[in-house]
Amino acid sequence: MLSLSLAEIAALTGGTIHDTPDPRAQVTGPLAFDSRQPMPGGLFLALVAARDGHDFAQAAVAAGATAVLGTRPVGVPAVVVPDVLEAAAAITAELTSRLDARLIGVTGSSGKTSTKDLLAQVFPALGTTVATEQSFNGEVGVPVTVSRADADTRFLVLEMGARGVGHIRYLTRMAPLSTAIVLNIGAAHLGEFGSVEQTAVAKAELVEDLPEDGWAILNADDPRVAPMAGRTRAQVVTFGLSEAAQIRATAIRVDNDGRASFTLSTPTDSAPVHLRLAGEHHVLNALATAGAALAHGATVEQVADLLGDAEQVSAGRMEVTDRPDGVRIVNDAYNANPDSMRAAIKALAAMTRDTGRRPVAVLGSMLELGDHAAQAHREVGRLAAQHGAHVLAVGGEEAQWIADGAAGGDIAADAEHAHKLLDSLIQPGDVVLFKSSRDAGLRHLAARVAQQTGA
Repeated sequence: MLSLSLAEIAALTGGTIHDTPDPRAQVTGPLAFDSRQPMPGGLFLALVAARDGHDFAQAAVAAGATAVLGTRPVGVPAVVVPDVLEAAAAITAELTSRLDARLIGVTGSSGKTSTKDLLAQVFPALGTTVATEQSFNGEVGVPVTVSRADADTRFLVLEMGARGVGHIRYLTRMAPLSTAIVLNIGAAHLGEFGSVEQTAVAKAELVEDLPEDGWAILNADDPRVAPMAGRTRAQVVTFGLSEAAQIRATAIRVDNDGRASFTLSTPTDSAPVHLRLAGEHHVLNALATAGAALAHGATVEQVADLLGDAEQVSAGRMEVTDRPDGVRIVNDAYNANPDSMRAAIKALAAMTRDTGRRPVAVLGSMLELGDHAAQAHREVGRLAAQHGAHVLAVGGEEAQWIADGAAGGDIAADAEHAHKLLDSLIQPGDVVLFKSSRDAGLRHLAARVAQQTGA
């Protein structure tokens, strides 16, 4: 982090300093919100959510934090402010103004974290890169990520999510982007956005404030993303599978491990790419990454090699484990929406097609779909059955909808019940996909099942 004194932080945030003899004390480490983690020189954000972060202020200072950012004195060095999130945003805006870095933002209804992980592995070849960890993509995650950058950082990759119109603009105002990547507009979070059209309005905020010398990297194949070219002053690069795209994938092939190979084509050059990541949907994520890297001076051959070297990073996203008994576990249960469900089921089919291996789909709830929930879950069950998967639906009402769509399979009340059923259901050679929204708990079940030997 670029160093800030407590006095500077108080001035930026309209706060007051408490319980410290030296206002010149420096915050030299990142912002943090988990007092259980070491935070030498950091600033602890005393957030109030399920638990009150102020209760952990002393633990944070004991873990090395210089001070606490909170809404009340806590008996240890603190800057007391009216609102912690607004104060963090003010600090973030100041830090970004001091950085000599290009800020790259990525959003979309699905694929944000996977694309961010690809960017984080490709851009270091172009300069020192800092990227969002896990999927910390909101009003807490963006400040935390920005605070990890320092004077040597040349590229700052920021995953940006939204729960409604205005949210992404809030993020880009504290962290102004030079490059924005919009992957797709789908049915995620319909319960919050209300419609796909409103989702598109919210995601377009990523490109609307780009500078003229910036870059908008847009999915040419998505009819709600491509028109965003008219909503930005920046230079536009399009990616996709169609001839309308500038950065294209042709000759796509998927092997029995679900890994895609393709030819990366631009108007002037082409090169073969062999992805290590499971799932054909990563082709578009790779194209988006390529578009950003090429805009920043990389060559096609360089990008193709870097994409081929990239590995699966974030847990619970097409995380493949092969057990000693020949069972393959695919943990893609960190999050889910109708689009990512379809992509995961398609990947499961690719891993079992013409191999003699049985596909098993352990499917749980997709959250925040509002009135679309019943239909969406039934369609997922139907698709899994169409691809020949044995379906184990997990959860409450959503599980019944999935089973109805599949016209068969098994139903488990919860993850523990599913675990018991899987003990007798799984056979050597099976490929078992776990897919659900995060709160359904299937990612933890997948991790447990992956560690079993099958004996």
